[in-house]
Amino acid sequence: MTQKRIYTNVAVEADAGGFRVALDARAVKTPAKQPLIIANQVLAEAVAGEWRAQDEEIRHETMPMTRYVCTVLDRVTPGRAEVVAETVKFAETDLLCYRAEAPRELAKRQAAAWQPLLDWARARCHAALTTTVGVMAIDQDSNALARLRKAVEAENDFTLAGLHIATAISGSLVVGLALMEKEIDAERAWQVSHIEEHWQLERWGEDEELSDRLAAMRQEFHEAENFIALARV
Repeated sequence: MTQKRIYTNVAVEADAGGFRVALDARAVKTPAKQPLIIANQVLAEAVAGEWRAQDEEIRHETMPMTRYVCTVLDRVTPGRAEVVAETVKFAETDLLCYRAEAPRELAKRQAAAWQPLLDWARARCHAALTTTVGVMAIDQDSNALARLRKAVEAENDFTLAGLHIATAISGSLVVGLALMEKEIDAERAWQVSHIEEHWQLERWGEDEELSDRLAAMRQEFHEAENFIALARV
């Protein structure tokens, strides 16, 4: 979506409860018409930078920090319990727990990339998740899920938004938490959560649709990593 840029100046102004981004002295609002007020000045400056960078047309797809902040204010804060539940639910069928039966090379790649992250989750969160071969759903230990929930609930609304996105695009709460805790970076998160797709490209050659989808997910991981870093300043 695009719209014409009709503002000249972008400023970050102190406001009750934080900082607001103003376009020609008019406060930016979220899609739900809430004032875009951020307690974190560094994050507010990043949002302002996105508005300054727009040319004659405003391209919202180039404004990920603005999009994340709006998501927090419109959805995460008023519906925090629901977002926590959605995020934790990924652990019930976590990508890292479901290994390929064949071919052997793919299964080896998955084990080599995924088991260290599951071991990290066991050590970091005291949550031992069970693995299986195939795609038939298995039940995870309720204590492990409760401990993962506790880790998710410890995040503030802003970092929770970043964790939710990273978890959703990877299909793995463990990957999302590892990215949050800087156990892995965005590039590694992207690689480990799309091992099968990369293997398919290696084996069968270029697939433009798959490559485009992977590129979009790669960008999303980097945007989530950047947002989390700014939210924690």
